[in-house]
Amino acid sequence: MDFIEALKKGNIETIRKFPKADLHNHFVLGGSRKYLLERSGRDIRPITEPLNSMDEMHAWNGANIGNFFDTPEGRRLLIKATFVQAKEDGVSILEIGEDVWGLGAFWGNDINELVDAFETAHREIAPEIELRLQIGISRHCDIAYLEDCLSHFWGCKAFYSIDLYGDELAQPIENFIPIYRRAKAEGLRLKAHVGEWGTAEDVRKAVECLELDEVQHGIAAINDPSVVRFLADHKIRLNITPSSNYLLGRVNDLKTHPIAELYHSGVDVTINSDDVLIFDSDVSKEYLRLYQSGCLTAEELDNIRIIGLDAN
Repeated sequence: MDFIEALKKGNIETIRKFPKADLHNHFVLGGSRKYLLERSGRDIRPITEPLNSMDEMHAWNGANIGNFFDTPEGRRLLIKATFVQAKEDGVSILEIGEDVWGLGAFWGNDINELVDAFETAHREIAPEIELRLQIGISRHCDIAYLEDCLSHFWGCKAFYSIDLYGDELAQPIENFIPIYRRAKAEGLRLKAHVGEWGTAEDVRKAVECLELDEVQHGIAAINDPSVVRFLADHKIRLNITPSSNYLLGRVNDLKTHPIAELYHSGVDVTINSDDVLIFDSDVSKEYLRLYQSGCLTAEELDNIRIIGLDAN
């Protein structure tokens, strides 16, 4: 049975056997809930109905995660749980990483300790997966603070990409230009969360200002055909997380999710998990949900899967 037939038959276990990429995964919330329950006693249940605001998501996070894992040992457990989840889901390319503030909070400002935590879990649990280690920066943080944190990361060849996330309205995107110029000079793949809560013009502006290679989310682009054309013409890939978009109220339902129109317009898109523990959104389920909702055909979803595997 091939991937297309598995989708048509709704055979999730067979879908899991096919290689796929997860290029938009926040490892703190990206792990196996069964693994975490067995090793921590923490039973983390996902949301099932759309939330009304990010405040509700933060409330869920506080109730279910809180500071329970806020130790070096807890951080290592979350990393391991993410590799367990990815392995079980047939993920063959996994892009995850630590936020820069975490270096001081959990790893004693020792970049080698941080990298070793990811590489050890990778080696012990799923060495067959291609790990792409990412530097994460939060949009609400002061630029000088971020630059100080990043001084420990520059020059470390273990990292593949940099990603900006958090409140899209926290500060102007232009403030991050110096950081992204340095990241480009370091040879990093340039990514940012934009167009989840913002506008189509925000997507274009972020790509142009930061010289992005990829956009995390970017679904607001659908509201302006000129931005859609811009993304297609410049081969800017959107790493989209359908269930997250639905459960955070960014789309009305999966059937009308803009990923279909973006794909049909020639934009490179991939399908990813975002936060598995919150949204019950492992990548195989995301493919099946999009098919069963009627958003995309099985053949189109198989092509999108290949786009993710061929990425970069």
